[in-house]
Amino acid sequence: MMKITIVDAHKLPKTGPFILAPNHFSEIDPIVIGIATWKIGRFPRFMAKASLFRIPIVGRLLRASGQIPVEREGSLRGKGPIEAAGDLVTTGSGVIVYPEGTLTRDPEMWPMRGKTGAARMALTHGLPVIPVAHWGTQHVMARYAKKVSFFPPKKITIKVGDVVDLSELDGHAPDSAALTRATSLIMDAITRELEDIRHEKAPTERWDPTKHNQKETGRFES
Repeated sequence: MMKITIVDAHKLPKTGPFILAPNHFSEIDPIVIGIATWKIGRFPRFMAKASLFRIPIVGRLLRASGQIPVEREGSLRGKGPIEAAGDLVTTGSGVIVYPEGTLTRDPEMWPMRGKTGAARMALTHGLPVIPVAHWGTQHVMARYAKKVSFFPPKKITIKVGDVVDLSELDGHAPDSAALTRATSLIMDAITRELEDIRHEKAPTERWDPTKHNQKETGRFES
């Protein structure tokens, strides 16, 4: 289906905990990023809704592959994303988190405004955030498409960036201002890597769905 080229793979450390933060514009992205993470030498883990782990067979596969269950409903008992992230420090594991939270709404598929989840995990537990950008998965599976293109193999480039410098926020409580600033720095880092592999400049203003009367979750019409 695809020919994957990984640039600067050495920037993903071989040991220790991390948050890998990719851009997101195709529903096949997690498979591609998972493959790349595995090829680099780290185990690909994602945070998944705990309800999925209660589905026969699916739950067994998720647990066997090391995925991380999190409860999204406050009334349910179980680990939330922040507590689950703390386990990464203890186990020296990594997790893949999409800062945008869903597929970008940007018409040209540049990273849009990020959500604060990855930043909160990083600031709370001191986890390094490693930006990664990829380009080409839209030719395998277009945004919100139901079909996958198998032939011919599509060229996909993945570029790993340097750890996002959040040192200006050292000692700050993860309040709204700190989370917003950290999220902006993370999205800037991802965008720079994507500019490099696309050989283009991103728009000066990051796409904000609320300014374009778009819902921030679910499918949408471009």
